[in-house]
Amino acid sequence: MNGFKIILGVLKLANSDSSKLDLLTDMNSILVLVDYQPVMIKSVASSDKTIIKSAAVYAAKAAKILDVPVVLSSINPKNNGEVFPEITGLFPDQEVFARKVPSFDAFEDERTYNAVKKTNRNKLVVSGLWTSMCFTYTALHAIKEGYDVYGLIDAAGDSTLDAHNYGVKRMLQAGVIPITLESLVSEWMHDWENPKSGELVAEVYSKYGAMIGLQ
Repeated sequence: MNGFKIILGVLKLANSDSSKLDLLTDMNSILVLVDYQPVMIKSVASSDKTIIKSAAVYAAKAAKILDVPVVLSSINPKNNGEVFPEITGLFPDQEVFARKVPSFDAFEDERTYNAVKKTNRNKLVVSGLWTSMCFTYTALHAIKEGYDVYGLIDAAGDSTLDAHNYGVKRMLQAGVIPITLESLVSEWMHDWENPKSGELVAEVYSKYGAMIGLQ
């Protein structure tokens, strides 16, 4: 009897993880960007601020091109500044959810979490500033709620390299799937026959990373 229970448990675990083998598409995922604000990036020292900001901006741009839903969250914009206009300008009619609770976890804000739930999509691509705090806590919350969570690592940064690295390790241990910008865009696009591929090359690929040299 105990052996049968063990087998059932293994099968249940395998089935629960099988959705993580499905590729991200423009139809099954959303992008959640947390706290991309001037004061938040000012203290980042884990890697190049320009690269971090560019990764977040071009992820948002790719999402807009492919009609992937985007949820934007901010913390205390009065002191930390508004979310970067390079991001909000892509979605002029969309609200940025300034959290009404002073929490590092964006999903403790009811409006932010409800905006995610309304999409009825189970794959969340998440990134934020800082890695070990707002990004990590939001990602862990989403894991606990049953979402497949993908951490956009090159769009994240922290006050120190250790803080960033151990924040990433903590997320990986909890089941967050790491991804980087060009991999994300390629997965969303799926193949070069996608009718938006030309626009993605012109507006995303050619302005970030290896494909600059192909233009």
